[in-house]
Amino acid sequence: MGANDLQQAITLHRPAKAAAPRTEGPWSVEAIQALLDKPLMDLLFEAQTVHRQHFPEGDIELATLLSVKTGGCPENCGYCPQSAEFDTGVKAQKLMEVDEVVRAAQAAKDAGATRFCMGAAWRAPKDRDVEKVAVLVEAVKGLGMQTCATLGMLEPHHAHQLKAAGLDYYNHNLDTAPEYYTDVVDTRTYQDRLDTLANVRSAGISVCCGGIVGMGEQPVHRAGLIAQLANLNPYPESVPINSLVRVPGTPLADSDPVDPFDFVRMIAVARITMPTARVRLSAGRQQMGDAVQALCFMAGANSIFYGDKLLVTGNPDVEADTVLLRKLGLNARQVHEQTTESCAA
Repeated sequence: MGANDLQQAITLHRPAKAAAPRTEGPWSVEAIQALLDKPLMDLLFEAQTVHRQHFPEGDIELATLLSVKTGGCPENCGYCPQSAEFDTGVKAQKLMEVDEVVRAAQAAKDAGATRFCMGAAWRAPKDRDVEKVAVLVEAVKGLGMQTCATLGMLEPHHAHQLKAAGLDYYNHNLDTAPEYYTDVVDTRTYQDRLDTLANVRSAGISVCCGGIVGMGEQPVHRAGLIAQLANLNPYPESVPINSLVRVPGTPLADSDPVDPFDFVRMIAVARITMPTARVRLSAGRQQMGDAVQALCFMAGANSIFYGDKLLVTGNPDVEADTVLLRKLGLNARQVHEQTTESCAA
């Protein structure tokens, strides 16, 4: 038998080349729409790959949100039960006292939360309001927690005042794409929101900014929202993605429910376009169920609002969240990390 008879065809299997870093500049709405339109399994694989590159620990941040001043807001945001224009059964209340807020924050910390967010239903706080909130921020900061506030539109001097008090994050959502915005609210402009974000950045406060899915928007508006967020310079450290909670009495109460897979796609594309952000499952988790939430974690979500209430609407309770995370083998972000991770949201 000759040597040629012993020869066999050999095929070399070379590993696929890693995707090159994206360098072409801002995200276009078309590029984001192309991501949203990808086969779901391909999209999830891409999002999970990006997620593991930037968050190898795979931990989940637990944040708690408390309404420190409820109701009576003069804005007409069509999704919001705290608007004074809508009859939703929410009564206007005064700003909570410091000891009440501290008790709530301590309870949240004891339950495992590392960030405490305080929400107040104002169009824009006055000087006296900011002075009082600064006291709340200092008190919560004294517990060793990260602090966040959402108070409406913010002037530059107010942002600097809150920063001096120890505020780590400011939440001010864009809600939707600019071209759909006036269908949701017309008592303030999209530019008003962008100006507040700029004021927060200038004061050295990290940005928490996301939007809401399920307000009657078209797919292009969802792509437009992600484009707005991803093209902020820098993009937000924390990106809450909300599924509309349809509250009776609000103009959007009869909106069609969001397709669960469409919501998962939004999480995945937020992760791909904003790879180092904490992408948070926010409003609407109560309606999702465990399986959809698990898909969201696979898609790159790594933060949740933790507790029985999100401002004035329901939220899965602490025990249910603990059980779900245990089932999925996911660990909560540890409290001691907050002193070393100033940019995690």
